[in-house]
Amino acid sequence: MRRSVCSCGLALFLGWVLLAMFPVPALADGGAPNLAYVAGAGSGISIIDIGQKKVTGTFALAGHPQSVYLSLDGRFLYIAQPALNQISVLAAKTGQLVCQAHVAGAPSFQSYDPQTNSLFVAGTQATSISDLNLSTCAILSTWQTRAPVQGMVVVNLASDTTDNQLWVSNGSGVSVFDVKTGKQLTTVSLPGTPRYLSAPPGAWVYVSTQQGSLYAMSLTSDRVLPLLSGGQFGTMDFDETTGEVYVPDRLHHQLDVITPPDSLATKAPAEPIHTYALSGTPVSVAITSDGQLGFVALTTGQVVMLDILGHQVLQTIHVGGDPQYIITGLYPPVLGSTPQQASILDSLATIIAYLLVAACMVVPIWYIVRKNHKNKE
Repeated sequence: MRRSVCSCGLALFLGWVLLAMFPVPALADGGAPNLAYVAGAGSGISIIDIGQKKVTGTFALAGHPQSVYLSLDGRFLYIAQPALNQISVLAAKTGQLVCQAHVAGAPSFQSYDPQTNSLFVAGTQATSISDLNLSTCAILSTWQTRAPVQGMVVVNLASDTTDNQLWVSNGSGVSVFDVKTGKQLTTVSLPGTPRYLSAPPGAWVYVSTQQGSLYAMSLTSDRVLPLLSGGQFGTMDFDETTGEVYVPDRLHHQLDVITPPDSLATKAPAEPIHTYALSGTPVSVAITSDGQLGFVALTTGQVVMLDILGHQVLQTIHVGGDPQYIITGLYPPVLGSTPQQASILDSLATIIAYLLVAACMVVPIWYIVRKNHKNKE
């Protein structure tokens, strides 16, 4: 029996190793991130090792990189290059070019929908949204908008029976699309020209305006609550654990923290609930999904690392260039530098891992049956 127990232990160990090497996809900015990617820094993309608190690599990339999407397994970077009307996909581990897509209109915004596995791309010089194939960079479909896009976010609705929505800001308001059909569902009007969007879990979508205000838009009604005014707001992010929204204020050189209103509120509480004073102009922020750390990209070529729970600045890291966007994520997997390789490796690893675990369950039963049979003899 001891030998079978050892065999089971070994099978379980190997199974866990394989599942660790090829994990089930999680959030790109998972609870314990390892890296931060900064678009527009250095020669294109600067890579910060969070544990070491310093830049450990760069990927040279032309076209004034404006935004970055990191695949859920941390394997691929999708980079918007508006000056080239292009999206480039790089292997996050090596910087190797995987594929490129031509997207008209100075593509600057990207938003991923896990329900359809779609990456939506749009820019400020075209009245359209492109649905990008994550593996081949092919444009699967194009949706039309009434005006050039100024911001975009996928809203993950809580109901399992309701499709997610794509909220798109443009000169005529915020247009809401069904992610599966591309059908425009409604338009939310605002007292101003909408720009950046953020959609944390909960009852509200947040939008800034060109006129310097911030609003909360209800998911269940036509309520629009004014939150802030008199600022100049950049790309936002939110805390997965609290729903708080972090808003870079370029005008006042600070990061504003917004608490979510009650779902039935008709008037917002006094905002912001907290601010971080910064040494430069903030353009983008990334909050890790465990709510532990924040990273603020400044136009001075620096990234400020925040202790969210302690409400304090931990470190300022020089990245150079003209930072435009920041995202955090896990170390890239060791193997698989193309989508095709990654798909094959993930499938093989999953099959082998589950076979090993199944063997661990079958072996003791087989041993007991065999032993009982011998005793009867």
